[in-house]
Amino acid sequence: MSDTDAVPRVHPAAPSTLAASGNALLSDEGSTGIPAAAVVKQTLHRYLQKHRAALLAKLDGLAERQARWPVTPTGTNVLGLVKHVAGVQAGYFGEVFGRPLPDAPAWLESWDGADMYASLDETMADVVAFHHRSAAHADATIEALDLDAPGTVPWWPEGHRDVTVHRILVHMAYETARHAGHADIVREMLDGLAGDGDGNLADKTPEEWVRWREQLVDIAERAGLRDVEA
Repeated sequence: MSDTDAVPRVHPAAPSTLAASGNALLSDEGSTGIPAAAVVKQTLHRYLQKHRAALLAKLDGLAERQARWPVTPTGTNVLGLVKHVAGVQAGYFGEVFGRPLPDAPAWLESWDGADMYASLDETMADVVAFHHRSAAHADATIEALDLDAPGTVPWWPEGHRDVTVHRILVHMAYETARHAGHADIVREMLDGLAGDGDGNLADKTPEEWVRWREQLVDIAERAGLRDVEA
């Protein structure tokens, strides 16, 4: 991110395969001849895969410094989000179902925030490679087990630790989507890249986005004046 330009000019992400692999083909619900449980698992798995792809895409075109740059008071950065999701995914689809990730990195057992940033010893390529390894391991667990297969989340409170593949699929799809949203905002703050190229971002030129933001600033200022005058 530029040290002098606090508001990068918006440039939408190019159309990608995310929409094709997600929105239109995201679910086979309603298809005949497919067991209901298999359809549900397939649907949840596709949502998880769509959000994984959206998260990883936010690293495209970033240099190491940009990928690591903390844009919030709590240090949120794109590469850290990718690393965090990879670690969480490895735990939920690994240890929880008795299928721990082989040769897991030491930071996976850390609770001090080591999963929220890449150390100097880790490159962006290292983090992306680990994310792919984590995803492949998770996918293997999802394929191998039925939706009602039991698992145990040892880091959850007692009385709430017993889960199923179904619940963890929902949990991880939500977790990944949440952090993909964080990455979307962080990337926009870094260099103005916005959206996933899936058609959900308004079609405006960079100049139109400038005027759009100025309009919102004006509305916010006027609304603030009402509070002062009240």
